[in-house]
Amino acid sequence: MSNIQSQRWLLSRRHFLRGLGTVMALPLLDAMSPLRAAAALAKPRRSVFVYIPNGVNGMEWQPKTAGKGYELSNSLRPLEKHHEDFTVFSGLHHPNGIGAAHVCADTWLTGAKIDSGGGRKYENTISCDQLMAGVTGLYTRFPSLELSIGAGTGSPLNTSTLAFSGDGVPLPAEDNPRNIFKRLFGEEPGGIAVQRARLLKRRSVLDAVWDQAKSLRLALGTDDRTKLDEYLHAVRDVEQRTERLDSWLDVPKPVIDKKSAEHFTKDVPRAKAGEYWRTMFDIIVLALRTDMTRVVTYMNGSEGNGLAIPEIGITQSRHNLSHHNGDPLILERLAKSDAFIMEQFAHFLSELRNTQEGGEPMLDRTMILFGSGMSYGHSHCNANLPILLAGGRGLGLKHGQHLDYNRPFMKEDYTLSYDEWRGLSGKPKDEKARLSNVMLTMLQKMEVHTERFVDSLGPVSELI
Repeated sequence: MSNIQSQRWLLSRRHFLRGLGTVMALPLLDAMSPLRAAAALAKPRRSVFVYIPNGVNGMEWQPKTAGKGYELSNSLRPLEKHHEDFTVFSGLHHPNGIGAAHVCADTWLTGAKIDSGGGRKYENTISCDQLMAGVTGLYTRFPSLELSIGAGTGSPLNTSTLAFSGDGVPLPAEDNPRNIFKRLFGEEPGGIAVQRARLLKRRSVLDAVWDQAKSLRLALGTDDRTKLDEYLHAVRDVEQRTERLDSWLDVPKPVIDKKSAEHFTKDVPRAKAGEYWRTMFDIIVLALRTDMTRVVTYMNGSEGNGLAIPEIGITQSRHNLSHHNGDPLILERLAKSDAFIMEQFAHFLSELRNTQEGGEPMLDRTMILFGSGMSYGHSHCNANLPILLAGGRGLGLKHGQHLDYNRPFMKEDYTLSYDEWRGLSGKPKDEKARLSNVMLTMLQKMEVHTERFVDSLGPVSELI
């Protein structure tokens, strides 16, 4: 086996074991370091996941026609200039999510089966983004970046993060642009030597905890051993992150110009929803442009914390708007909120389109999955999810289309009435129209070598 073949084998085993969430993950060996240098010369592959809570007004969201050359709906019209850069989906669902009303965000990127109403323990699985980070994270300071409307992880059934580790443990998100910028580009407090000493102390503590826990394990019953194993998995994850931070301490961070730094270090109140969302999108662009990470998750809002938009006269939270009970006035406000969010998303796509690298727009090397884990918010229904996939032309994706999996089961010229929208949201028309198929397509384009993700049936042929 040649030297480069050995490097690739070691790297693939490390990624494979990490993806399975096993405790046998290979360390970052010296033999792998040439691949990091080689990757710096290769064109990066990136993925961003943007979540909106509580569903949408489906009557104003879903395009009336399918296929190429479709006309944008009212809610999607702010994306007009990017018409050829994204695909809209209708009819997608997570089979494990149907009827599980309160885990829409928890399972959006995992597709896991979670008992949201019974007495079983909350258990999640690895999210799509973390499988990608297992491949791309070797080459960037941060394997992934988790952003949200609320810092931390939230709580089971009301998550504030989309990212879950190989053990199904939620990864904490950050919500303050200034703190995010400081973490990405700020100087290490006290200098490198002080930081390395702190990391060494943390590693010593982790080693002591690990040794004591393994001794304690022998004296525990089955249930307690399971709980302790989960704790040890979390300790192992912290240990790996500690080692990673140490390995990057001697690598200088990118220097950001003064104007950009001032933009991200000012306070942006959430009462100015549009400015707050655009600032979060801008910092994602900056993180990608400087190659600090290649995988990002961003919760525009959580199911219990969706912003009001006073700048367009909407004083109700998104959660309150979603419980419309068919009231035309509230539905109109929800549609107005949807369109405003799409304006901010259009800003994000424009920034990616206007950022050139290697002679092509960054948008062409970046896939962005946008949508919600809920469709009809009033009853918390989660079939016919509002989903679109943008970017990635340079990775081999085809766009400018509306893929409507409901259409073969509907009358030819159907237009969503209120009752039809509610009906489509409760039960999928096409059992094979799975959101995991889209995620599998993205995984393969990110060079994650897998033929399946959760309950996927195969990649989406219309995209490739």
